[in-house]
Formats: sequence, C-alpha cells, structure tokens
Amino acid sequence: MDIPPTIPTSFVPRSASAVARRLSPDSANTFGLFSYAVLGVVFVLALGVFFYGRILAGTLASRDAALIKAEKAIDLATVEGFVQLRDRLNSGTLLLANHIALSGFFTLLETLLPTSVRLTTLHLSLDSTKKVRLDGSGVAKNFNALAAVSTAFAADGHIKEAIFSNIVVNKDGSVSFILSATLDPKTVAFSP
Repeated sequence: MDIPPTIPTSFVPRSASAVARRLSPDSANTFGLFSYAVLGVVFVLALGVFFYGRILAGTLASRDAALIKAEKAIDLATVEGFVQLRDRLNSGTLLLANHIALSGFFTLLETLLPTSVRLTTLHLSLDSTKKVRLDGSGVAKNFNALAAVSTAFAADGHIKEAIFSNIVVNKDGSVSFILSATLDPKTVAFSP
C-alpha cells in the first residue's frame, strides 16, 4: 500500500507557544494600523500648523505695510494741533476744578438765614489745606432768631463748626454776634 505523498507519516501536535506566535502577527497588524493612523493625523496637523503660520506671516506683512503707509500719511501739523488742544482742555479742567464760585454759598445763606438775622460783615478765607474759613459779624432780631440760625446751620451740614461768640444784647432788644465757621468745600466749588 502506498501512502499518498501529501499526507504526512508522522504528526507532532503544536505547542501553545506556536499558537501564541500565530496570533501575535494579527495584533501587531492592528497596532501597526493604529500607529499609522496616529502618524497620519499628526502629519495633517503639522501641515495645518505650517500653513496657518504662513497665513499669519502674510497677514502680518500686509498689516505692517498698511501701518507704514498710514504713518506716512499722518500730517504732523494736525497732530501738534491735537496735542495743543489736549493740553488746553487739561488746563481748563484743572482751572475749573480749583475755581471758587461763591454763588452756591450765597444761595445757601439766603435759604438758611431767616429775615430776622442779617450779616453785617463777612470774610471768607482759604488755607493751605483747601479748608474754607468763614468769619463775620451780624445782628439778630432777638436771641431766638440767633438760636434758629444755629440749628439751621447744624441741620444743613454745609456750614460746619459754627461758633457764635461775643453775643451782646443791644438796647433795642436785638442781639449782635460774631460768627466763625468752616465750610464744606463743595459749597464754594465751581460746578457747571
């Protein structure tokens, strides 16, 4: 009996390591495909960054050229005029901020003083700390009118630390007094 040549005469079972070696090329192929996919994505991103950098460089060059052109178009006389205008406006603002306007103070006195009290002398002074000082003398119809003025000054708050001194009752019942006080700086400050 002759055995066909394709059939082996002996058989040795394969070990487990041979089976494992046989499976590893498939997992290696999967890992290789994944690696190539990641490499492709990284390559595409690198190209994108390169071209975006080129686009930004072109935009920068065009804007630099436009800036140089705009700088050449600037008229120096106009710029100097704007600088002088800015300086004038700043000086005007500074002058107005330090300007003393007494109309607000006189309006306040008109509303606070009753008709039965009048000031005969009035002196306003400004010290180095920008504190406004009021000194004056006056006559009230009676002592109650003078007390009403004192209460009005205290309630209003614009005329502070009002001190009535040298109070003298005259022969006709009127009361002479000397007034010293400080003013709230907003009372004499200029406001447009």
